[in-house]
Amino acid sequence: SRERILDDPNFIRTRENGAEFSHSASSGKLLRLALGTMVFKAKDSKLTSRLLQTMSKIKNLDTTSLRGQRKVAVGIATAEGKQTLKGFDFNLNAPLKSVLFAPFDLDNLTGAISFTDFVPAEQLQFPQGATHFSLQSAVLHLDFETEESEIAYSALVNLPISLTANSSVLTPTSVPTGDGVQLFLLMVSFYQEINGVQYSLKNETFNALHIVEVI
Repeated sequence: SRERILDDPNFIRTRENGAEFSHSASSGKLLRLALGTMVFKAKDSKLTSRLLQTMSKIKNLDTTSLRGQRKVAVGIATAEGKQTLKGFDFNLNAPLKSVLFAPFDLDNLTGAISFTDFVPAEQLQFPQGATHFSLQSAVLHLDFETEESEIAYSALVNLPISLTANSSVLTPTSVPTGDGVQLFLLMVSFYQEINGVQYSLKNETFNALHIVEVI
């Protein structure tokens, strides 16, 4: 019964596992909400469960707290914890490495992501019907302990999918700092232009959102 699980000493392991499961789930939700509208433009149907798995791995890196009380905030403070979150794709239907083949540079101080001589028609895996795409970067400060967060976005750079080489710099409006971690993100989204108006393709299922770096 629920009462036995809550009170019986024989179920102490169950209670500990349940507490940590709930904490990991809450941490994943915290990250999703902190990203604001960005995550809603590039996600898959299993994002919640994938984030839960990732946060559980990070929580397991807390080697100081008691069992049942291990925290994502402690695990993410380790180099391995940051590495676990780095490279996370919010949309497995469009992971960045399968969408974007152009090299780019990240400036950790300004959050700027730079592209040089990027040829969209040759260095993008774009969906059928797409005529344009947008690039946007963001810097997210997130404290998993206090649940405080702040995010800054760059302006959208919207370009036609053509053979014309472009050099773009995506610079967020600020670089939020504080206790916790900084996440540097890159989003690629696709559109189809009809009569001068750009429309997102198939409810944005082809869009990519990727954590480039965690510090």
